[in-house]
Amino acid sequence: MKKILVTGGSGLVGRHLKEILPEARYISSSDYDLRSEADVRKLCEEGWDHIVHLAARVGGIIENINYPAEFIEQNLLMNTLLLKYARLNGVPRLTAILSTCIYPDVFDRYPLTEEDLHKGEPQKTNFAYAIAKRSLAVQIDAYRQQYGLGYNYLIPCNLYGEYDKVDEKRSHYLTALLGKIIRAERENRTEIDLLGTGTPLRQFMYGGDLARAIKACIDSEIIESFNVAVDENRSIREIAEIALRACGKHDFTLRFDEVSPDGQFRKDVSNARLKRLLPGFEFTSLEDGIRKVYEYYKEHEIV
Repeated sequence: MKKILVTGGSGLVGRHLKEILPEARYISSSDYDLRSEADVRKLCEEGWDHIVHLAARVGGIIENINYPAEFIEQNLLMNTLLLKYARLNGVPRLTAILSTCIYPDVFDRYPLTEEDLHKGEPQKTNFAYAIAKRSLAVQIDAYRQQYGLGYNYLIPCNLYGEYDKVDEKRSHYLTALLGKIIRAERENRTEIDLLGTGTPLRQFMYGGDLARAIKACIDSEIIESFNVAVDENRSIREIAEIALRACGKHDFTLRFDEVSPDGQFRKDVSNARLKRLLPGFEFTSLEDGIRKVYEYYKEHEIV
């Protein structure tokens, strides 16, 4: 049996992965500080066959704007130290999870492919975080080139799921939206306030689908790097309307604060390479996924 380590094991994707890969070891920041060289050195000396690197300093648009130094410093430290000591300790396989925010902010052709990664600057609102994550891709490619290691990375589109933090400042957009819907329902309100114009386009994927893609990489010994994204690319407004429908809130209305920043207008990516590497892979539909998460939040009184 492979000895597998998963960093960021208490997060959204980590908890989904644990459901289908329970034999791995899952660690969080309460176990090891991946910004500490001593902690990372000790962790990597345990003889892993495969490391799945999910841990990251993450946040919403406002946090990214207010704390760019923390985002780039902490993520660069974690990524660099983990790869360095994984290599020095002979870890043969490592799969890191990035984000589509690393792609160019504006491009002349969509969807973006893996070859487009360095053809422009990331979006300004989360520039520091995006550069840290893009640097991780560069580091992995460099390790493959120089040391011949079977390290790769997956670049997922926007995520949502039962295990995300329901925090308007730190949550992914859909998670924060579901929190707003449940609070409005509890307070007998029917209006949902959202930041921006509602026009940006996004691909949203259920967190459990990314976990299945990671497990497929482990099981099939896939060492190529690739995007993990659904086919659909919908506007923020349309996604909110689908969420209201999935939650049975047909009488709710949406109000957009058009003074607030929208962030990147579009960043949809191609999943052609995924379909080649994982033929037959199916994604959870947006409406079904939102309904699952909404029902989970209600049942467990998450909000």
